[in-house]
Amino acid sequence: MGVGSSLNIYNTFFGLAERPFSLVPDPDFLFWSGPHQRAFSMLEYGILTRAPITLITGEVGAGKTTLLHHLLKSVGDDVRIGLIANAHGDRGELLRWVLLSLSQPAAPEDTYVDLFGRFQQFLIAEYAAGRRVILIFDEAQNLSRESLEELRMFTNINSGKDELLQLVLVGQPELRDMVRRPDLTQFAQRVSAAFHLSPMDAPMVRAYIRHRLHVAGALTDIFSVTAADLIHEATGGVPRLVNQLCDLSLVYAYTKNANRVTRLTVQQVLDDGVFFGGNLVASLPVFNSAKNNKKDE
Repeated sequence: MGVGSSLNIYNTFFGLAERPFSLVPDPDFLFWSGPHQRAFSMLEYGILTRAPITLITGEVGAGKTTLLHHLLKSVGDDVRIGLIANAHGDRGELLRWVLLSLSQPAAPEDTYVDLFGRFQQFLIAEYAAGRRVILIFDEAQNLSRESLEELRMFTNINSGKDELLQLVLVGQPELRDMVRRPDLTQFAQRVSAAFHLSPMDAPMVRAYIRHRLHVAGALTDIFSVTAADLIHEATGGVPRLVNQLCDLSLVYAYTKNANRVTRLTVQQVLDDGVFFGGNLVASLPVFNSAKNNKKDE
């Protein structure tokens, strides 16, 4: 039996309409925890106030990309958005990434002057049409210092008192450390809105698991409280890792013909070593059945 068939069967077994803990970002499953609400509010604040640069950071798998997808679904027709992921290269390459994200031509033989002129004319044309242009950089921690300085220069393009471009930079915590460097002071001064998305605590993980199961069609709490608490302990509250461990736990419960995921189910997943995400929280205590012998609920 293939993996896809097994997952479909476990959905049917638990009464689910779809897989609740996919690792693919899905705005339909967005869980509005306190930190996620504040992060999105800061995104909206940055856009509405025309902040030159908005900065959102968080650990790998914290839910940053899911927030971006939700933002993309909520903007109006008066906003033109270019989404750039993992941009790299010199300043000419960066400008090519930007133009391509905005569906503008950027031929290999074009010089930097050609590219910049085309970019500037595009911004002016969009402004004349009553539209704002926002460039969103995902995984922005991979940008070099030179690229960040180039982006800062982009925000200087204006028409009178109106700025024609806004930047949203989303990345891992090292992005925040980069921006705080003394040689990027001018860039930091252009950051008008910023938020760091922290991991979930134990009560939040319980609510997160219930929420995703509910969206997927569950009518009961499939995970016990103590199972959810062990999942928090093993993942550090990082949403992507929570999804991974929950998904594996559902597979294990299904193979045992158990309609509920208990702490012992989660413990078996950990003991078998199939949860590789645990490497990211290696500072946590070692998991073993003898040590984690709390009564299940």
